[in-house]
Amino acid sequence: MEQHNPSIRNHAVALMRQGIPNRVVAERLNIPRGTIGWWRSEDRKARGEMYTQATDCPRCTGREFDSAAYAYLLGLYLGDGHIISKRKQHHLSIFCNATQTGLIIAAEDAMRAVMPLPNVKQRFRPGCVEVKSYTKHWTCMFPQHGPGKKHERTITLEPWQHEIVDTQPWGFIRGLIHSDGCRITNWTTRMVGGERKRYEYPRYFFTNVSDDIRRLYTDTLDKLGIEWTHCTRKGHAYNISVARKASVALMDVYVGPKY
Repeated sequence: MEQHNPSIRNHAVALMRQGIPNRVVAERLNIPRGTIGWWRSEDRKARGEMYTQATDCPRCTGREFDSAAYAYLLGLYLGDGHIISKRKQHHLSIFCNATQTGLIIAAEDAMRAVMPLPNVKQRFRPGCVEVKSYTKHWTCMFPQHGPGKKHERTITLEPWQHEIVDTQPWGFIRGLIHSDGCRITNWTTRMVGGERKRYEYPRYFFTNVSDDIRRLYTDTLDKLGIEWTHCTRKGHAYNISVARKASVALMDVYVGPKY
């Protein structure tokens, strides 16, 4: 192991005692993270301190956080996200289309805006990218977590989540569309002056098997004055359509297509 000047080690330990993460100390002093971690461990042993993992979880620390980013992340989670929470394995995953690089970046940014401390990584799978943030405290931020698929259990928001959705409705809608929705161009034909002509128009779709999640979506659309309809396919009303010109125009301003 490379030997470092004792003054550098003392400086690193002082920074860590202030609560600065190992990663930040390592980058600031240009020292390997493994070395920084060893110094922290040795310092704890010397002081008889029990290790408690640092967290910036807003629910546990009471700190303020980016509510707009959280509203968007909540929409992503309810659509294409899940949480793993078991011994030695805790993370939030959001699954994104591999071609939609803007969505991947937006998911990462939202995770870091809500909780900056946890490590965020990408895992590449066939046709998609899994954006992962590692901490057990995502279950605090998403109490909808539970065993089984979302559509097989009740999904309701806590009062504090309702408050965020009420104040950041477009972020929530955008997250839902970016996970389980899309903007497409539909077409139909009309008779104009005795001649049948093709007519194209934009449309937003949101598709989710969970009745509760669809209701959260449509309730928020109602509050925003967005007109919507159910589109039943094969006897199932899983699809919510927004096709009215004025409503689509509003969605274009605040949501837009995935990219």
